[in-house]
Amino acid sequence: MIGLVPSEGGAADVYEIRLRGELDDCWSEWFEGFTLTAAGDGTSTLTGRAVDQAALHGLLRRIGDLGVTLISVNVISVDATGAARRVAP
Repeated sequence: MIGLVPSEGGAADVYEIRLRGELDDCWSEWFEGFTLTAAGDGTSTLTGRAVDQAALHGLLRRIGDLGVTLISVNVISVDATGAARRVAP
């Protein structure tokens, strides 16, 4: 386990990670708690929470081990209503 899902009551940043290639749903389990979505444009997106930077780096190592090209990593802000928006760098 690489600490991608926070414990009960814990806070964690939500990340949107874009990858080159359309990964099949069978890879979802490998990314522990992240939602995998094929965009239909030759890319895939992983969306989920990482409890800390070490957990995020662990996920990025898994992506690298798979040999998939990383396009972008964005932090997503979720407000009290559940609406999500990208956080400006």
